[in-house]
Amino acid sequence: MIRPLLALTALALAARAADLKADAVVALDGSGNYTSLNEAIGAAPMRTDATQPRWVIRVKPGIYHERVYVQRERGHMRIVGDDREKTVIEFNVHANLPGPDGKPLGTFRTPTVQIDGDGMIWENLTLANTAGPVGQALALRADGDRLEFRRVRFLGWQDTVLLNRGRHYFEDCYIEGHVDFIFGAATAWFERCHIHALRDGYLTAASTPQGTAHGYVFSHCRITGADGAKTYLGRPWRNYAQTVFLHTEMSANVRPEGWHNWNKPEAEKTTFYAEFDSTGPGASPATRVPWAHALTPAQAAAYTPAAVLGGTDGWNPAR
Repeated sequence: MIRPLLALTALALAARAADLKADAVVALDGSGNYTSLNEAIGAAPMRTDATQPRWVIRVKPGIYHERVYVQRERGHMRIVGDDREKTVIEFNVHANLPGPDGKPLGTFRTPTVQIDGDGMIWENLTLANTAGPVGQALALRADGDRLEFRRVRFLGWQDTVLLNRGRHYFEDCYIEGHVDFIFGAATAWFERCHIHALRDGYLTAASTPQGTAHGYVFSHCRITGADGAKTYLGRPWRNYAQTVFLHTEMSANVRPEGWHNWNKPEAEKTTFYAEFDSTGPGASPATRVPWAHALTPAQAAAYTPAAVLGGTDGWNPAR
């Protein structure tokens, strides 16, 4: 049974954050340089050169009710929370709210945190959209490249995490939602993450562009769900969706058929949905849809963070 954070307790993480040599500190009680994370990010230097040190922002515990935007010119930074359970960035915008023109905002304008910058690292905090079961409501919209999330909780309902473009790495994270709550066209690696279904729905809705080598890869992860909830591993938002689960523990919340075609039979010929060494009551290779793939050991071994995320610059955030 896989459990993240075996070596790093909450107390140890908090102590490490306190010892962090931060360039700026965010604290609701006024004990830092800023009371708003968005303000602290907006005041950071415009730094995109990956050879320079990252600008480091420490975020003390508190519920920060705000929306955060990271522009492209300020991507090269690191955001570190003291306690991932108690350091919460939250907002509650959802797709059905009226925009300035009186029309519904739509999915893409709802994120609590939107990242256009490249090379960010987020650690040890929570990003949440608290709108609830009222429609699409993003906790995160990722438009940058080479984004890393370590020990981060993502809380939402429908469309919790939009990986819109780029390459992203998630390690020891917790992601919850109901429908399509990990979705988009990016390439992403999830290592030792806990994925939790709140109700009947779909874990992933990849829209991998045609010709892209990889979509989503979940490695040594764990899938759970609320009592009675039944979930599919994924369905294709676009017809060339790619999603792979490796060495993942699956609870009985995972439907025996595993995958759904989104009522698009033609997508069965173009998607790449695959598993290797799934365990637990939700692992049921004999009942999976016939158009899904069971990887061989050699095929599974070819999936590594370096191979999936490397691109043209050899990026490998796994360490």
